[in-house]
Amino acid sequence: MTQAAHDGPEDDKPMPLLDHLIELRKRLIYALVSFLAVFFITFYFAKPIFSFLIQPAIQDGYKVIVLDIFEFFFVTVKLSAFVSLIVGFPLIAFQIWAFVAPGLYRHEKRAFLPFLIATPFMFYAGCAVMYYIVMPYVINFMLTRYAPPDIEKTLRSSDYLERVLQLVFAFGFAFEMPVLLTLLIRVGILTADSLRSKRRYAVVICFVVSAVLAPPDVISQFALAVPLLAFYEISILIGTWMEKKRAEEEKKAEEEAGS
Repeated sequence: MTQAAHDGPEDDKPMPLLDHLIELRKRLIYALVSFLAVFFITFYFAKPIFSFLIQPAIQDGYKVIVLDIFEFFFVTVKLSAFVSLIVGFPLIAFQIWAFVAPGLYRHEKRAFLPFLIATPFMFYAGCAVMYYIVMPYVINFMLTRYAPPDIEKTLRSSDYLERVLQLVFAFGFAFEMPVLLTLLIRVGILTADSLRSKRRYAVVICFVVSAVLAPPDVISQFALAVPLLAFYEISILIGTWMEKKRAEEEKKAEEEAGS
């Protein structure tokens, strides 16, 4: 058996376009079913989930209120949809992987699988940092520094959820940076040296992205820009290690081929 046959895709037979479309439709249906299943489960448990999200405000003595009859219903729908995307993402990503994996070589699977696993992990890590570290500080800073002390501080549920989801998306995106950059280095689109040479532009881009994604306050934007910059530097270190390891493997393969 040749190395190419041993290291080829799982199925080397050509697959008709119609079969590809049928397989794609099946995977999309599975992904949609996964999303809807998580959505209805989240909708059922929306009250305790929302109670969990408002703890940073409640613990500091602030009130979260509802000002409209249908307000909390729409809050529940929005919350359920967003949580379904977050929690159900690994299930959806698995369906994407199941569709793509049979056409990949074994070394390509080994290259992409760690990034597929790291993507939801890093997103959840960003959500945790936002909830436990950034959110309480943002609430206290904005309501104690800019609001007069004689004003009763209440937070509308729909506005509060909107800010939370905005921060979740922003920090989840920020924590995906090392995954994305190292993947681009792994496939050869970027190099560690190119990232080093573009560092000054990366600083500007990180602050611009923070200004767009984070709520319109300096604390949230700065809290988002710092991990973006840190992850950029971490990506350079990981990329350097990956390139060094790749060079060693190529040199070893050349030595084995020459012997």
